[in-house]
Order: sequence, then structure tokens, then C-alpha cells
Amino acid sequence: MKKTTVINTELSTVIAGMGHMDWLSIGDAGMPVPLGTQKIDLALTKEIPSFIDVLKNVLSELEVQKIYLADEIKTQNPDQLKAIKDLLPDVEVEFMPHSDLKKNLAKTHAFIRTGEMTPFSNIILESGVTF
Repeated sequence: MKKTTVINTELSTVIAGMGHMDWLSIGDAGMPVPLGTQKIDLALTKEIPSFIDVLKNVLSELEVQKIYLADEIKTQNPDQLKAIKDLLPDVEVEFMPHSDLKKNLAKTHAFIRTGEMTPFSNIILESGVTF
């Protein structure tokens, strides 16, 4: 049995296959996922699992060099923005309109759906290297 923290088979496989500068996305329960983008649906019910719990789990195994967030998170969900920045204090952040973030999901290796029910709780993670 796997010893590290990500034990979901689909999620672990996607992370293991990531290379430098590849994208992985995590989002709230309402985020539309483009056809053709793998969706790893972890949502069980409202708020379970939370966006932050899933992000923490992914960060335990994925090296991240940059993140992409919707501009709207700044005004519509500042608490979530603070929680993200607290988890990734030294990582570059790029903001874009939510409509562009949704379009960019098509470029990600997978979208991880959480049970999150707060607005604009969506992120694209750009993988870094560990050397």
C-alpha cells in the first residue's frame, strides 16, 4: 500500500505523470469542466471535501512553481485567497478573468472537483521541479 498522503488512485496517477510546467486544476463543485479534460470527482456532499483540504493533499506530492486564480476571488472570496496564499507563500500568482480560467481548464492534465461551495474556489497549479 502507498505510504504517502495522496491515496486516490486517479489523483496519484495524474500527479506522478506531471512534468515541469504541466497544469493541474482544483475547483469548487460548480466549476464546468471542458469536454476532453479528465475530471477526478472527489465531491461527496456540500463542503466535503473542502477546496483547501484537497489543495493541501495535492501539495503534499506536487511541486508547484506558479498558480493561476480568477481576478474575482480578490473581492468575492478574499478568505479563500488568503488561505491559498498561506499555503503557497513563495509561489508566483497570476490572476485572470474567471472566464479565461474556465477556458484554460482544457489545457490541464486533470480537473479535481471538490465539494467546495464558495465562489471562485478554483486554481490552476503549474508544476515545478524538485532539483
